[in-house]
Amino acid sequence: MTLAARCMTALVFIVSVSLAAARIAHGDVPTLADIAACNSDAGSATSGSAIPTGADHARADRARTVATAGPKDAVAGVVASADPQIHGMEGEGSKDARYQAVYRSCMRRKGF
Repeated sequence: MTLAARCMTALVFIVSVSLAAARIAHGDVPTLADIAACNSDAGSATSGSAIPTGADHARADRARTVATAGPKDAVAGVVASADPQIHGMEGEGSKDARYQAVYRSCMRRKGF
């Protein structure tokens, strides 16, 4: 390969990696419609539609603890998280590991 061809190949590689990294780093933010649809899916889910993880159980335990220790409105709102797969989850749903699993699964299907 000539020097010009190597430089062109390296340049194409660097630009491709840079664009891919920018896409991954930026990420999309769930819309209110995405959040509402996933909360609806999770609220009407039947047993067995998703399997909760250990993290789902831990978050549900924490939500239930906050609900009994603090004021009732603390959990009545929505979950605010940097993780787009749980951001926007209804507060009452956050107390149930299965609800969380279905919500996360829905958000994953939507690309988050």
